[in-house]
Amino acid sequence: MKKFVFALAATAVATLAQAQTKWDLPSGYGANTFHVQNLQYFADEVDKATSGKLKITLHPGASLFKANEIKRAVQSGQAPIGEFILSGASNENALFGIDAIPFLATTYSAAKKLNDISNPYLEKLLASQGLKLLYAVPWPGQSLYSTKAITSFQDLKGTKMRAYNPATTRIAELVGAQPVTIQLAELGQALATGAVDNFLTSSSSGVDSKLHEHAKFFYDVNAWLPRNALVVNQKAFDALDQPTQAAVVKIAAVAQARGWKESERQDDENLKVLESKGMKVDRGNEALKRELKVIGDRITGEWLRNASADGKAALEAYRATQGK
Repeated sequence: MKKFVFALAATAVATLAQAQTKWDLPSGYGANTFHVQNLQYFADEVDKATSGKLKITLHPGASLFKANEIKRAVQSGQAPIGEFILSGASNENALFGIDAIPFLATTYSAAKKLNDISNPYLEKLLASQGLKLLYAVPWPGQSLYSTKAITSFQDLKGTKMRAYNPATTRIAELVGAQPVTIQLAELGQALATGAVDNFLTSSSSGVDSKLHEHAKFFYDVNAWLPRNALVVNQKAFDALDQPTQAAVVKIAAVAQARGWKESERQDDENLKVLESKGMKVDRGNEALKRELKVIGDRITGEWLRNASADGKAALEAYRATQGK
């Protein structure tokens, strides 16, 4: 009888092990960032909703894959799920960088409208690559940090400017700076060693990465709100049973709304934090905004020349809503 009970227990354990799916979720951002905290919320809620049937282990800080390797890793099945900044892939297709066109959408309401209009096109593009979009959440507006005071873009000529996507690389080229590709996790060290002089990034990144320790000037130009996307390999998603799929999609929608709200909340608070840390925060430099707008118009024209029919349609649909 005991042998029968032990055999039954062993069979039950084996069945449970087979029923449980484990996913690794890489992110290129630090554990203290609101994006990664939102990913952890997503993973925890999926665990609860599926009673442990789907376990998602988060790997922040580029600990599993470098930030610019994550999209490819999910496409190839090296990771079943992952987070990446959409505009980092805009060399593949201009549509990935629609939210990084300078001065196209500079507020949360405008960025949300652009998100809602462009997402169907984005979902179609990702599907063609074997990926399913679960959610997209923006960083706060990208603003200019510098180790030295900037009165105009002429002051950027000859400096080393950090780039993290094709748009920031192009901006560096247009202002006469040397673009230096540096991931956010490495930016503090790059500043400390003089590998970079200035860069565009969010107030959240400034606080999370303690960039105030080396970059003492902040110009609130709020050029664009780039989105991070959480994507899953379509085959991995299809392998889940239908109740688990439904739970993942439902929780992703909640995490997206949660992430947008947290992004906006943090932006207001982080500017105060940067000031309290001794950074000189310039909230109204209209001269820099005008110069960046000129660059933005030029980059928009270049973007349109490279965009697919879907990319152009998304931009035209968004522009048609302006003023409404």
